[in-house]
Amino acid sequence: MGNNFQATRGGRASRTLGRLSLLLSFLLLAAGVCVAQGGPEVLKVEPPSWWAGHSINPVRVMLRGRNLHGARVEAVGAGLKTGLTRVNELGTYLFVDVHIEPNAAPGARRLRVSAVGSTVETPFEIAAPLARQGRFQGFTTDDVIYFIMPDRFSDGDSSNNNHSKSPGLYDRTKGRHYHGGDFQGIINRLPYLKDLGVTAIWINPVYDNTDRLDEKEVYAETAGGPKRPTTAYHGYGAIDFYGVEEHYGDMRKLRELVDKAHALGLKVIQDQIANHTSPYHPWATDRPTPTWFYGTVENHLSNNWQKWTTMDPHASEATRRRNLEGWFIDILPDLNQDDEEVRRYLVQNTLWWLGQVGFDAVRMDTLPHVPRHFWRDWSQAIRAEYRSVNVLGELFDGDPALLAYFQKGRAGQDGIDTGIDTLYDFALFYAVRDAFAKGESVRKVAQVLAHDHLYPNPGVLVPFIGVHDMERFMNEKGATVEGLKLAQTFIMTARGTPLLYYGDELAMPGGGDPDNRRDFPGGFPNDARNAFTKTGRTAIENDVFNHLQRLARLRAELPALRHGSTQHVHDDEQQTVFARVLGSQTVFIVFNNDTKSATIEFDASEADVTDGARLIDRLEVLSGETRVAGGRVRATLPARSASILVAQER
Repeated sequence: MGNNFQATRGGRASRTLGRLSLLLSFLLLAAGVCVAQGGPEVLKVEPPSWWAGHSINPVRVMLRGRNLHGARVEAVGAGLKTGLTRVNELGTYLFVDVHIEPNAAPGARRLRVSAVGSTVETPFEIAAPLARQGRFQGFTTDDVIYFIMPDRFSDGDSSNNNHSKSPGLYDRTKGRHYHGGDFQGIINRLPYLKDLGVTAIWINPVYDNTDRLDEKEVYAETAGGPKRPTTAYHGYGAIDFYGVEEHYGDMRKLRELVDKAHALGLKVIQDQIANHTSPYHPWATDRPTPTWFYGTVENHLSNNWQKWTTMDPHASEATRRRNLEGWFIDILPDLNQDDEEVRRYLVQNTLWWLGQVGFDAVRMDTLPHVPRHFWRDWSQAIRAEYRSVNVLGELFDGDPALLAYFQKGRAGQDGIDTGIDTLYDFALFYAVRDAFAKGESVRKVAQVLAHDHLYPNPGVLVPFIGVHDMERFMNEKGATVEGLKLAQTFIMTARGTPLLYYGDELAMPGGGDPDNRRDFPGGFPNDARNAFTKTGRTAIENDVFNHLQRLARLRAELPALRHGSTQHVHDDEQQTVFARVLGSQTVFIVFNNDTKSATIEFDASEADVTDGARLIDRLEVLSGETRVAGGRVRATLPARSASILVAQER
């Protein structure tokens, strides 16, 4: 028995020594890997902060770095716990759920990342929530929105023009380079906007954009000339969705802009992107997940711009896929909202910007190129945290049926209600341009409004006469200042919330991109004149500015122009009259789009205005007194003019 015991013990000892030897070899190998690879590194934390008591908890945090294989993440500091952790195949991205206790105090915390016997700590913050009073307000039909391209509006801080982070991108002689406009410039001009009658401003995306010349998206600087590299001065080339574009300023200055706008009674709408990134984003060559994009840089679909396929039950899958999954201009990486991590990332990113800065609403780019189920989930997440924040969606198409298909309030044939509050009224845009710029029949405007029954809520659409994606109004063939003033009169009195594009109050001309994005005169050093002032504007510019200012004041004064129902009371080839009616207030807007004077007669009783009522022309185009006689109104208007007749009962 003893001999057997010795033999057994010896065998066990031998096996134990073998295991120890194997373990030692493994440890030496691991040490070698650690030496070869180094310990874990964290280069970026997204989001870098979150809030206690938020509607999203836990928050999914994405770490970008190196050597993250097999990493564990621990919370350092009170009020935080970590949960599910996932690392991508290359060990360059780690996803971890961070749970924040409801009563956790705001302040700095850290996340400790451990892998291969080494640890690293990276900052994470429990943010102090912004006071909700005067923030997160949403915009309404009481507002007038003014669209600013920060780079082209006003240079208030020349120190960021040629920033050390991205040198060589500033050159005012080149249309597609940075020109120096920034947040400080907008702050300096807030009184100008207030004086014009603006109540809300929309600014281009503020994300950190491409830091180098873009040699992928290239264009000729002159007709027939060689193609040249461009920059992302426009804000739509994000390389960091949690960073601020250094040419505009920093987070502190952005908050200052929003706070000072709010102090003047101006709301601020943030422009966001959920469809694509810059081709120079780190993700383009190192995807956080295998399906982060639809396709890869080497193998992807190009976008076919067939937006109608989103509502077409008969569209081929191939055509529909290219519209949703195709890369813009075959260059911009298209984010895959069917990927769980992408979906979470984008939802959290929207909420982070709102909570960090205090924006009032969101303008969302390229609606029809993103799956509708994503918009449903995204908009629900916004409303869960910020009840009054609303969304203005961009769908660059003139089909009212397609625009209506994306508005909140009705499920489509796919069973989805997108939750998108309102959209740019592109259908009306084309009609307004045709009638008032090109001089075509004014009936086109009425024919578009006849489609209002398609929308769940046409009264909140956003009419406009131009933005940064098309030639300016004054560059249309046949455009005149008189036609511009007619178009402005229409959008400022029509149903919905009017949108103005910077410079249109000066009748600024501008052809195709980038000529339609000219610098605002007087906003930049050494400008020959300052159009932010009356004395710096030309006679024509002052005429248009004063007209638009007057319209804004009338809109603010007359509730019917903001909330009233719309009733057509006269229709002709070049003359039209519509009424806005709210309770006892009736306003008739009368247009003569002809190149000669015209006498217009219409039935006032259709708008419930009684016989004998006196009508006051608030634009002072009509001289003398206008009365309702026999239930009818007769008025003679000069060529290319409009009147705003406010009914005064006897």
